[in-house]
Amino acid sequence: MGDSAYLPSAASAVPVAVPTATVPSRHSVLVRVTHWITTLCFFALLVSGAEIVVSHPRFYWGETGNDLTAPLFKLPIPASRNFVPSGYGYVLPDQNGWSRYLHFQTAWVLVFTGLLYLVSVWLNGHVRRDLLPNKADLSWRVFSKDVVSHLRFKRPTEADAWSYNLLQRLSYLFVIFVLFPFVVWTGLAMSPAFVSAVPAAVNVLGGQQSARTLHFFVSVALVLFLIVHVGMVWLAGFRSRMRAMITGKMITGKMLTGKIIAGRAATPRADTTEEGT
Repeated sequence: MGDSAYLPSAASAVPVAVPTATVPSRHSVLVRVTHWITTLCFFALLVSGAEIVVSHPRFYWGETGNDLTAPLFKLPIPASRNFVPSGYGYVLPDQNGWSRYLHFQTAWVLVFTGLLYLVSVWLNGHVRRDLLPNKADLSWRVFSKDVVSHLRFKRPTEADAWSYNLLQRLSYLFVIFVLFPFVVWTGLAMSPAFVSAVPAAVNVLGGQQSARTLHFFVSVALVLFLIVHVGMVWLAGFRSRMRAMITGKMITGKMLTGKIIAGRAATPRADTTEEGT
């Protein structure tokens, strides 16, 4: 049975109980579990990756690169190793040991979680049903409309909560099938053990230092996606979206408010609740 909303519209108002429905989310149990495992892994990789970068905040192109060679570019931050020229007169605490261990272990958890997710959503039709754009939506008019709505921070309607728009579908497809596989590939290309077994994995990228530089740029792209993603979740209704991704349920429906005047109800006003996902 759904919940009831009690909303007095004024000091003299009589609370009006209007049923609101609790309905299942569009996210399956597996999608929710893999989402939160991926979230934890991503933050662990972000923290440990930042520590690894701090140990040598210089990036190169090709097979080799060190503190004696000219970098392709460098980050304007102090290093955690005194032999790395950073332009600062001090070094940060060196956390390179535990950060590399955490980065490596977490990366494998993310890989297996991602494989489980990909196999599942491909077999159950989630990719075809919810992620692949409809032919009718593949137009500049629809795409530009979605971009303008996002730039204006337009709150999605309740109907929009049950499907992804074109911009969301393209973004998720790009992240799931391009950015994540590429960040895993470039990460493996920096592993001497993996490269010795599959040398083509690094050769096609131009060398291990090239793989490190590409790995950095893809990681930055994923962080930017995360910021936009969290921002849009907040705009759409943070509590309802979080509830849907955690419990699999959402609250939907209209809550009516009105006041009783001389025994007769005034015309109610419909207030839309937070949309779920």
